[in-house]
Amino acid sequence: MDVFKPVYTEQNDCQDCYKCIRECKLKAIKVVNNSAQILHDDCIYCGTCTLICPVNAKKVRNDVNKVKGLLKRNQKVIVSLAPSFVTEFPNLSDGQIVAALKTLGFTHVSETALGAQKVSKKVSEFIENQDKGIYISSACPSVVEMICKHYPKYKNYITPFLSPLLTHSKYLKNRYGDDTHVVFIGPCIAKKAESDQFPELLDAALTFSDVRKWFEEENIDPYLFSEDEKEEVFVPGKAGRGVLYPIDGGMIMGVKNNTTATDAVYMTFSGITNIQLVLTDLDKYKKSTVMFLELLACDGGCVNGPGTSKSYSTAIKRLEVINKLGKDQAYQLETDFSIERTFDSILPIERREHAENSIKEALTMVGKYSDKDEINCGGCGYNSCREFAGALLEDRSEPNMCVSYMRKIAHDKSSALLRKIPSGVVIVNEQLKIIEANLSFSRMMGTEIEQLYETVPGLADADLHKIAPFYKLFSSALSTGVDNLEKDIRFGNKMFHITLFSIHKNKIVGAILRDMSQPFIQREEVISRAKSVNQKNLETVQKIAYLLGENASETEEMLNSIVEFYSLSQD
Repeated sequence: MDVFKPVYTEQNDCQDCYKCIRECKLKAIKVVNNSAQILHDDCIYCGTCTLICPVNAKKVRNDVNKVKGLLKRNQKVIVSLAPSFVTEFPNLSDGQIVAALKTLGFTHVSETALGAQKVSKKVSEFIENQDKGIYISSACPSVVEMICKHYPKYKNYITPFLSPLLTHSKYLKNRYGDDTHVVFIGPCIAKKAESDQFPELLDAALTFSDVRKWFEEENIDPYLFSEDEKEEVFVPGKAGRGVLYPIDGGMIMGVKNNTTATDAVYMTFSGITNIQLVLTDLDKYKKSTVMFLELLACDGGCVNGPGTSKSYSTAIKRLEVINKLGKDQAYQLETDFSIERTFDSILPIERREHAENSIKEALTMVGKYSDKDEINCGGCGYNSCREFAGALLEDRSEPNMCVSYMRKIAHDKSSALLRKIPSGVVIVNEQLKIIEANLSFSRMMGTEIEQLYETVPGLADADLHKIAPFYKLFSSALSTGVDNLEKDIRFGNKMFHITLFSIHKNKIVGAILRDMSQPFIQREEVISRAKSVNQKNLETVQKIAYLLGENASETEEMLNSIVEFYSLSQD
């Protein structure tokens, strides 16, 4: 089921606004029955949709109960804590965060940055042995997913190593025993996908937001612990330059620090849009030297990950991470196991090419018959009408997502109804300018107005003051905001029955006019009014009968006979 994925849609909450499609740069979302569902084969779990959904219909899987289950079984559970915790819990000491997490039941707390240091060293050694070529960091799981799924021709550019988290998890399992369970805590949703792909290394991944709520449930305030928690320290030791990984260029600093001599060019980019620009025609690089790319899915780096609850200046966050780098000797992981990996398990998505006639047929489905109909407004969430047409052909979208198409349908329906209604209909704004009117209304207003209707269909923007002498009724309805007002008025030698109703209170009012001189209108009105009198009389008779104990119904029978007579005469 969808709810078992790292990110999913709560269907009952989705308001089909298409904002998630608009913001998803990879269009990994499908609309089914007016609900935006995630295409997990396409999704890279960057978490953008969870941040921008206006009704919070996009949910992040909460693995807290799974972790609580591990703790209840008295398992040895160690936290792999992301270095960006200093931006989530500013001014919190190492001892305080360790003590707070151990109060939840964790055995130890270790820094994910230790794994980052190991990866930096391996990447440095790898680059030193290359003469030329492009190499992309494997540190960000969202970027790895993005390249393997959407840009598979660059898959071999990814450095063949585990991510810092998986490297750290493997180390903790080796050091503390195979019965050790590892739980990541950090800003990243994609780490949940890593735990799904590598359950033998990583048991679960929690976001900072998850942990904050857990602290609140347990009435734990990390800031209330003593700042001098001497015994509460990271195991097996404090990290060094690995703590810089959450910021732009943080990995490059570590890689360069481990490199003795290299002519490699190092670059860093963050944000999905920027990465897409980087990957555009990247294969045209002449490869005269080594180019290493540190790519991070989140704008500004992991410090702005979707699993954070602290939103403030990226510059300040970056400074807090840099200040975390201590002057003390950093602990270095000594490992005898390999951290190499391949990315063959992440399959590329199928790209479908659509013939031009198929695109045109799809466009016709939404009332777009020529190039000028393709307005590319983006209301559907796609960048162009043709892109939307492709999504229609792939059953990833629905025709009613096209705003201009639905607006045209609504207008056509209302216009057809106005034309068919025998009564006069007119809608005006607060300046008494006509928004819409039907032919029957123009005929009722006289030959001159009927001729004007032929020139200006719907009498759009005509001044009601100059057309109808009873315009004051409209002014009154607009000023009072009345929902329903009925009135008999004389217009020349005719008698009109007018019903005014508010469409937008004090802004737009509509009216239906019936010519009482028409025979069928007379009969209809007599029947209607007789029924109304009959109903009122019946209520009175019932009250009298209740009071007198008699069943007086002669008047009711008389009125019923009137209704029946006119009904028969109308037939």
